[in-house]
Amino acid sequence: MADIAHVVGSDLQLSSSGDVATVDQSDWTEQRVLRRLLTSLGAYIWQPAYGAGLSGLIGSTVSTQQIAALIRSQLALEAAILQQPEPVIAISRGASGEAFATISYADATTGGAAIITIPGAG
Repeated sequence: MADIAHVVGSDLQLSSSGDVATVDQSDWTEQRVLRRLLTSLGAYIWQPAYGAGLSGLIGSTVSTQQIAALIRSQLALEAAILQQPEPVIAISRGASGEAFATISYADATTGGAAIITIPGAG
């Protein structure tokens, strides 16, 4: 069954026929991961412990190890991510100190490998 396509921070999209756009399984997993990582802790009133709040770390002095640990803990809670093999999280710093997160994981819905890059992750 198709799900509605929605990238966190964006509006719903329309398909070429004018209906609400739907998403396939691999894109659905990516959207779930991004939503979990970018949602501020406490922003979902029905699940106050949901979210990593990565966008709230921008401008802070959080270390790359702390960012990686936060991402790892949230991915462990995400049913759409296989835990074996364990997701690989690489955090790098840009020239002006901004952090970039690259996450490699196995999609639980398709079994395939996927990579997400999040600029400005802290």
